[in-house]
Amino acid sequence: MKEIRFVDVGEGITEGHLIKWLVKDGDTVKEDQSVAQVETDKAVVNVPAPISGMIKEVAKEDSILHLGDVVAAIGAADEINGYKPGAAQPPVGIKMTTTAKKTEIAPLRPAAQKPKEAIATPSVRKLAHDLGVDISRITGTGPNGRIMENDVRAAAGGAVKQAAPAQKFSEALEEKHDDKIERVPMSMTRKAIARNMEESWKIPRATHMDLINATELWNMVIKEKPKMKEKDVHLTFLPFVIKALVEGLKENQHFNASYDHETNEIIVKKYYNIGLAAESGDGLKVVVIKDAERRSIVQIAKEIEALHKKIADKTITIDEMRDTTITITNIGSLGGGFLAVPMINPPDVAIVGIMSIRDWVFADNGKMTVGKVLPFTITFDHRVVDGAEAVKLGNAIKGYLEDPDFLEML
Repeated sequence: MKEIRFVDVGEGITEGHLIKWLVKDGDTVKEDQSVAQVETDKAVVNVPAPISGMIKEVAKEDSILHLGDVVAAIGAADEINGYKPGAAQPPVGIKMTTTAKKTEIAPLRPAAQKPKEAIATPSVRKLAHDLGVDISRITGTGPNGRIMENDVRAAAGGAVKQAAPAQKFSEALEEKHDDKIERVPMSMTRKAIARNMEESWKIPRATHMDLINATELWNMVIKEKPKMKEKDVHLTFLPFVIKALVEGLKENQHFNASYDHETNEIIVKKYYNIGLAAESGDGLKVVVIKDAERRSIVQIAKEIEALHKKIADKTITIDEMRDTTITITNIGSLGGGFLAVPMINPPDVAIVGIMSIRDWVFADNGKMTVGKVLPFTITFDHRVVDGAEAVKLGNAIKGYLEDPDFLEML
């Protein structure tokens, strides 16, 4: 008999959300048959059976898994009937798979039981820390098991250290409105976003902003859209932006790079993997157009649609969301924003923000004409590139998008 445990599926993932069992407790399954689906902060992965046998479900649907947690046991019927979770069993490495490919995982030792999650305000947590009390071992006497200041002091044996007045006031306010406060657990994706944004905030950044005369681009897309629809291609402005960015990066290579702060080296990448920030039900995900320099406008359009469908269906794989060289956030697709300063997606050097195309009045030799304008921004790591280089990249993007006929030939 073997225990199936939750293991690191790559990218430093330490938590998973068991969203669905694919078999029933007591079912007999074959080796490599998928038995459950686990959502990580990157993608939904399938948990396959390491051997053939009967399944004993241990983890419940909608539960949170940590590294080493037992998901299920598998073996002969007589072994499974006598199985008790927590008893010493031979650990087994399993293969977490996505719909794209399988990843071999080394065997893990059972993880120590994770302490329960304490419900307490920041000031109470600080008090417990100051008094040397393990807050996870305290039974709270407040609403919904909330740990109160008196609970901490009682656990500390009557210690009399006082919290700062401002902290006590804040705690009192939170308790006053306790029945009007909802604590919402963060999803796997939201936790990953929080960690990534904390890393991003450490980057010294600057932003270049400019406007593109998108009149010709607008006319081309409107003209070609019906023809592409007949070929089952959803044509938008974004594939043109991606092609223009790639061509601009070829002329300004330090934007298609990452920064190694330990060696103080710029890692210039000779491939062009364009990340696209995509909205999902539980937070922002970044899908990747791999080797964009080799793809046509139509091929990129098809790839964008396919990746967004996978986001919606929750079938996106980890490989389809990693290894970016630069990222685009298409703010205009949501219908809002004139200019914005998006957060850099580490380890990228820059992120390009694309806004909504709108009517604009242009002045040319004293004459006023009405056309279409596309605002955009380039937020960049100022350790790696300077403002003058951002202007050059911006001018290159503008040049290509203002002459979209040229892009179609690439």
